[in-house]
Amino acid sequence: MRIDEDAAPTARRRPAPTSKDVARVAGVSQSTVSYVMSGKRPISAATRQLVLDAIDQLTYEPHAGARALAGHRTNVVGLMMPLPDPESAGGLMAFTEEIALNARKHDYDVLMLTAAEGPKALARVQRRAMCDAAIVMEIATDDPRAPLARELAMPVIFIGVPDDRDGLHCIDFDFETAAELLVDELADVECQEISVLGWSAERVAQKMNYVPRFRERAEARARSRGIAMRWISAPHTRAGVDDYLDGVLADGDRRPGLLTVHSPHEVGAALQQRGLVPGRDLDLVSLCTDAEAEVQPVPPTAVSTQPRDVSRLAMSWLFDLLDGDIPAELRLVEARLTRRGSVRHAG
Repeated sequence: MRIDEDAAPTARRRPAPTSKDVARVAGVSQSTVSYVMSGKRPISAATRQLVLDAIDQLTYEPHAGARALAGHRTNVVGLMMPLPDPESAGGLMAFTEEIALNARKHDYDVLMLTAAEGPKALARVQRRAMCDAAIVMEIATDDPRAPLARELAMPVIFIGVPDDRDGLHCIDFDFETAAELLVDELADVECQEISVLGWSAERVAQKMNYVPRFRERAEARARSRGIAMRWISAPHTRAGVDDYLDGVLADGDRRPGLLTVHSPHEVGAALQQRGLVPGRDLDLVSLCTDAEAEVQPVPPTAVSTQPRDVSRLAMSWLFDLLDGDIPAELRLVEARLTRRGSVRHAG
């Protein structure tokens, strides 16, 4: 049967794009395309991006041999993290700096990916052979990146623990034990009530995994110690902290123990303005880094979230995974309380 090409233009299948087509669209030689795919020769970032954009535009899929070549090490680690906001910026910077330092020790570079891209970003970097492995941060309880991470050929480590962690390599700080240590510290000095300045409503709405892990364990511990706990979600701005303190200090004769889950800077400044000194007029504990605690006028008793230790161990594990298959598991960094001076101990 003869096909009338004018009458039936869709009857002829369009040939699959080739590396020659990629080279034409990118404006480079075909050998350059090959080098980008294989990693055999260094290619400038700008030229590499031209080739990768052309691959996406043409939906080019290299043949099996080229994919095998692309499997050579890129010496790049992908880091998927959110754009920082005021509530998380300090902790994220410590994480990312430590990851970058450990990458360079192994002669690796770090490719930054935004969490907003979601699973597509992980699929893209593997398809383009842009990195050898990936670290994924700010894990939600029902994280949409988890199903894909289980299927990817490259190693992926989650810093955080989704509800369904089966088949995933997860590492995180032990938020559950941290909650118990902080509650016990206030219970041991006979606080009858604990008022928590918790994460903001916006952060709670993001369903970050550590929020319910910490809160549920803190509330359970308070119940077991016979202590009332009031949880307040407020912005960690000066206005938000002032509203929090106005509420919890309204009864001048009854001052609850205070527990904060972020940098105590705004809380310390607001208390100072009220003429109140932690460790003298009331008891204050915090979930924050040591660096954040030690710069306060009255450094608070605290449990550090140890972002640098978490990142260092995550990177060590990642390079072990690159060298061989290791069963998926959850690894937790131990929580430790450091007493400083913001709790009124006898004597």
